[in-house]
Amino acid sequence: MTLSFWRYAHLALALFSSVFLLLASVTGIILAVDAVQEKTLPYKVENFNKITLGETLPALKKVYPEITELSVDYNQFVTLQAIDDDGNDINSYIDPKTGKALGTPVKKSEFIKWITSFHRSLFLHETGRFFVGVISFCLLLISISGFVLVLKRQRGIRNFFSKIIKEYFAQYYHVLLGRLALIPIFIIALTGTYLSLERFHFFMGEEKTKPVKTELSEKDKTNSIFKSTLLSDVKKIEFPFTDDPEEYYIIELKDREIEVNQVTGAIISEKKSPITTQFAALSLDLHTGRINGIWAVILAIACINILFFIYSGFAITLKRRSSRIKNKFKAEESTFILLVGSENGSSFRFANAILKQLINHGHKAYITELNRFAVYPKAEHIIVFSSTHGLGDAPSNGNKFKALLEKQNQEQKINFSVVGFGSKSYPDFCGFAIEIDKLLATQSWAERYLDLQTVNDKSATEFVNWIKLWSAKTGIPLATTPSLYNHVPKGLQKLMVLDKTPISDTEHTFILTLRAHSRVKFASGDLLAIYPANDSRERLYSIGNHSGNIQLVVKLHPNGLGSGYLNNLELGNTIKAKILKNPAFHLPKKAQEIALISNGTGIAPFLGMIEQNKSKKEIHLYSGFRMITPTLLAYKKFAGIMIQKEHLEHFHVALSREAEHIYVMDLIKNDASFFINLLKNGGVIMICGSLAMQKDVEAILNELCLTNEAQSLLEYKNNGQLLTDCY
Repeated sequence: MTLSFWRYAHLALALFSSVFLLLASVTGIILAVDAVQEKTLPYKVENFNKITLGETLPALKKVYPEITELSVDYNQFVTLQAIDDDGNDINSYIDPKTGKALGTPVKKSEFIKWITSFHRSLFLHETGRFFVGVISFCLLLISISGFVLVLKRQRGIRNFFSKIIKEYFAQYYHVLLGRLALIPIFIIALTGTYLSLERFHFFMGEEKTKPVKTELSEKDKTNSIFKSTLLSDVKKIEFPFTDDPEEYYIIELKDREIEVNQVTGAIISEKKSPITTQFAALSLDLHTGRINGIWAVILAIACINILFFIYSGFAITLKRRSSRIKNKFKAEESTFILLVGSENGSSFRFANAILKQLINHGHKAYITELNRFAVYPKAEHIIVFSSTHGLGDAPSNGNKFKALLEKQNQEQKINFSVVGFGSKSYPDFCGFAIEIDKLLATQSWAERYLDLQTVNDKSATEFVNWIKLWSAKTGIPLATTPSLYNHVPKGLQKLMVLDKTPISDTEHTFILTLRAHSRVKFASGDLLAIYPANDSRERLYSIGNHSGNIQLVVKLHPNGLGSGYLNNLELGNTIKAKILKNPAFHLPKKAQEIALISNGTGIAPFLGMIEQNKSKKEIHLYSGFRMITPTLLAYKKFAGIMIQKEHLEHFHVALSREAEHIYVMDLIKNDASFFINLLKNGGVIMICGSLAMQKDVEAILNELCLTNEAQSLLEYKNNGQLLTDCY
């Protein structure tokens, strides 16, 4: 079954049952708290589970000349109905060992009775009970579908409790708490469903739900049960009226009802309770938490979680709906087809703005992902908006486009235009868009309408340049105001420059230290997002946590938007930025041996990780630099201090512009056996720096794995033993 089936099933069930689940959870919390409160009452004696009827019955007879009934409730409080020596009626909780009265049984308050009735039937009697059963079954299906969704998200049962990538608050805690509360919620739903089914005699006819008389063994007929029967197994005892041996005890146990000779203790008759009745009693115990205070607390927490899931589930749904593809027209009837390739959704923002304008001008337009490319019988124009991922690779929703392009041949001539989104900071600027443009040009049905246009750093101004060219040729007047296509980020924080230290004048690199608000939580390996042009152009930098401050290493690029902005900062200046959680690149908690590989500015998060290595994991740092600089000497001094503190095992340095011309890859080759043993023993390799360096390092590691009879590097990566954060 597909992911969409489980997701839609999960959502549909939640929508159908959300109002009742809200009411049931609130009332369930109240009832669970009441169950916990009952456990605090002082009416249960010590070692209750070891007391036998042989101890209790004689002790009670000595104190009370006439006893009518003894009952044991789910709290293991013993209630006695009797007459004392003075002829007074007794109805009290008692100590079963001595017969001492402990207190008077207290009836449930009217409020708790009201809550219980509402929780069970919504005050609708049998109709309400049936509806409650349906909703309980819906909750059961919700828990099952939620379990499947987590399995698919975490890629299997082995990774069920692995780290969750935090995209936003509602998504993260919906999954995190869902995993923790899954079993209690499943039990609540299963027992609630069973109790409703049993209420309506679903499993067997009503005549078969009555106790069944059974044949007794010779042992039961002769042996006394008083010594072997525990008081904790008893629900109720009806005492004989006189001392006549023909008058019997009637004892109701949890699984049967017996008549017992009051003199010999032999069983006279026995009626077994149906298995369904026993299951119903167990279900009621588990559903209410009445038998155990800790379980009642767990049920209360589970109900609180259900309330949160209602909120977070709808928050997730609304967020998905706000970013989903919305089409007014079908693909088969549209003349304008907009194909989008985007890793994080930014390209969709530009494409959706064009879609709305085309429709407003009376044209039939359709938008979809590159991976959903199909035959478009009435299409006249195809416009591709695509970003590039990694080193010229396709974004995740465009990796099937080339294969689809070969299969889906259009029957008519269609004009095409390609707009590429990327950053000139990368060597493969708009690489995938360039590849798409060339592929479309080779198709017999495709006719070039405009030359490839590129947009650097989500620049609205550059995007408008394409709009002007396209509008002039089509005659369709699209908006050319850049601000209409800008996306101003929200949630920015003020950060103050504490220190700015040059590393190398020749390489134009420097260390920047920023102070964040004390309430801002971050870890080494997280990302700092800056917006130097006060628009949607975002720059990301890996950061380290250095004594509670943000530290990053920056290389000044010619005409670099982000690096130029940071380079112009002076001590005391403040900037507006956002810290993005990047838990996939934090120092691993479980691994005890870790190799950190960096070049240039990629060393920043690793310095913070080493400083915070309080658990003294065995960390090896491999870094590549061009030459010896004062900053490298400072790094070596820092490494020496960390080695003394046992925060770092070794600092390996490669200098590419010194006499020996050593690169990081050479260091890895020299320590081949170390890296192979590290991977085989469950260690982790972390890489931070340039994408080109990452590609070279991964190639070397994969070669080492293949020549040393280890698993392929891809398998180690899938196992979470190779973590990368390169740009």
